[in-house]
Amino acid sequence: MLSDKDRIFTNLYGEHDWRLAGARARGDWDGTAGLIAKGRDWIVEAVKDSGLRGRGGAGFPTGLKWSFMPKQPGDRPHYLVVNADESEPGTCKDRDIMRFDPHKLVEGCLLAGVGMGAHVGYIYIRGEFHAEYKNLQHAIDEAYEAGLLGRNACGSGFDFDLYVTRGAGAYICGEETALLESLEGKKGMPRLKPPFPAAVGLYGCPTTVNNVESIAVVPTILRRGAGWFAGIGRPKNTGTKVFCISGHVNTPCNVEEALGIPLKELIERYAGGVRGGWDNLLAVIPGGASVPLLPRDICDTVLMDFDSLRDVKSGLGTAAVIVMDKSTDVIAAIARLSKFYKIESCGQCTPCREGTGWMWRVMERMVQGRAEIEEIDVLEQVTRQVEGHTICALGDAAAWPIQGLIRHFRPLMEERIAAYKAGRARPMPMAAE
Repeated sequence: MLSDKDRIFTNLYGEHDWRLAGARARGDWDGTAGLIAKGRDWIVEAVKDSGLRGRGGAGFPTGLKWSFMPKQPGDRPHYLVVNADESEPGTCKDRDIMRFDPHKLVEGCLLAGVGMGAHVGYIYIRGEFHAEYKNLQHAIDEAYEAGLLGRNACGSGFDFDLYVTRGAGAYICGEETALLESLEGKKGMPRLKPPFPAAVGLYGCPTTVNNVESIAVVPTILRRGAGWFAGIGRPKNTGTKVFCISGHVNTPCNVEEALGIPLKELIERYAGGVRGGWDNLLAVIPGGASVPLLPRDICDTVLMDFDSLRDVKSGLGTAAVIVMDKSTDVIAAIARLSKFYKIESCGQCTPCREGTGWMWRVMERMVQGRAEIEEIDVLEQVTRQVEGHTICALGDAAAWPIQGLIRHFRPLMEERIAAYKAGRARPMPMAAE
């Protein structure tokens, strides 16, 4: 269990003042100029040594990502872009960080900007996050007034400007290159990579895109030391993480805990346990709607970190834990996610444009049992044809929940089909397209 002294987000529940005075009382903006004075290389190496991996879903080493930015400033400016789009179903961690601890993000942007030689930062926030946008913009305004941003930020001699841009609610804009397209005023559609954003990003300039939580933890890492952060969690899975626990639990919540905490302990300690008791658990989606679900027998022992969940053919993703008890029609739940990805596909890649609609329509028939058992294999084959064959990961996100369903609940799907053929299942209307 993570001790209170090691928690980074000390106002995650909005119990204290989120404005500059309250943030400073909790230790934000303390000695920031001194951290900047240690230089770009020191900041990048400290983030590398901490073992911080991206908190937006991919889990790529943050310090390594920063190191890809050109070392010497050239004719083109460098940009920092913060992905605050947070449209993954079940995920609401960045929202609470921006609402209740915005100065952690603002200070993190400044220090990250120093680390990658960027004098301008953009925070791309989901358009529906109105209260969060207002708090974040207020925090930025306060930082400018206090001399913490702008020319000679914090008296350090480093100039840094920070802007907030509101999106229009497209899930695809959570993909980093689609986000850059949207920032430039174009339709949010992913770009082919390479070139990667560190070489050709926003306005064709070197750019790094990071998640809100990834940036917000940086000031505390630099103050307390990389060794402190690396000492929390497990090797290659270090530090703290904000988990979002929702679904069939008694007390849904966001909580900051150490990576590697057992899933069962996380649910029972912080979310009041599964509704009806642990024995009533059917399955858990451990990392946001795009990762494969896990049945109860795996949930008994699995640890909540990148590598442990990968080993059981799922993923940590955004660490949004969606709990389903035995009252859940798990086939219908995955069909609902299939519809979401069908709607949110940008349509640029044929496997995703055609595959997401096809998978959703087959899943709707599977919900009723109005299918042939052989179609389960066909459905699985189509998910493999979509997975890994698109420009961005939305195709993977649409395929993985169905793969997890077939892997762990195939007997239920076969039973549903047999019941329909025997006239025991009541046909349900298909969802409107």
